[in-house]
Amino acid sequence: MEVGAQAADGLYFVGMKEELIAAKRTVLTLDGRDVLLIHHQGEFYAIDCYCYHAGTSLQNGDMSQRCIICPKHKYKISLSPVTAPLRWFSKGVKQRVHQLTERQGALFIRLSGSGWVESDYYQGEQGRVARERAASKDSGGEEDSTE
Repeated sequence: MEVGAQAADGLYFVGMKEELIAAKRTVLTLDGRDVLLIHHQGEFYAIDCYCYHAGTSLQNGDMSQRCIICPKHKYKISLSPVTAPLRWFSKGVKQRVHQLTERQGALFIRLSGSGWVESDYYQGEQGRVARERAASKDSGGEEDSTE
């Protein structure tokens, strides 16, 4: 099966477990959505690739427990599909988290589709334009006005 191929049960094949462990982080486009697949401390996670706050790629974000830290504004984003580890500090579910399934050494993702979350914005056309505009400002040395 080819990476990104969708099976009849709605799962997308994303690769063989051992290869994904070696890669540690992989960005895949599944059904038009950019998904970051992470292997960290023996666990796999799949989330939308762009931070819900300003659209920065999370691919190079640091890990802290079951959270990834946005490399641009240092927002801590839960890798759990429910809520942040410390609920009293949680801003609620902002980042789309996708379900992973392993079958005979192969990993599959089921894209989450329940309701709208803030990270959805950066998966659409307006979000793509906003990401490109922010990248242009960053490379030109202009100040970021999203804080």
